[in-house]
Amino acid sequence: MKGDPGRTVQAETRRLSAIMFTDMVGFSRQMGADEARMLRLLEIHNQLIQQAIAEYHGVVIKTVGDAFLVDFPSVVHAVQCAQEVQAQLRTHNTAKEKDEQIHVRIGIHLGDIVQRDGDVFGDGVNIA
Repeated sequence: MKGDPGRTVQAETRRLSAIMFTDMVGFSRQMGADEARMLRLLEIHNQLIQQAIAEYHGVVIKTVGDAFLVDFPSVVHAVQCAQEVQAQLRTHNTAKEKDEQIHVRIGIHLGDIVQRDGDVFGDGVNIA
């Protein structure tokens, strides 16, 4: 309602962004089978992904469990980050038994996003 003094206006910004979304394969299912192992693997996963994000100039918008939502200044940086993550995981997995391996799905999309209150919304996020 226009002019409603009780209504707060939220500042929002619309811009073009490269969004990367990551997700550990089978995390929820495996968490039920062996929580301690999955929490240990999650720590390795998080360190590896955070290092790659920093190296390629990404900004973590949020994490939810085993998932990262990341904003990059360019698609090139997002793709290079994803390639680095996959290369690091290949190296990690080579010497590990199957139940100690970490596999990650990564989606990247360049699109228009709406930034509001430290979070992002829109098709640019949903498609990633």
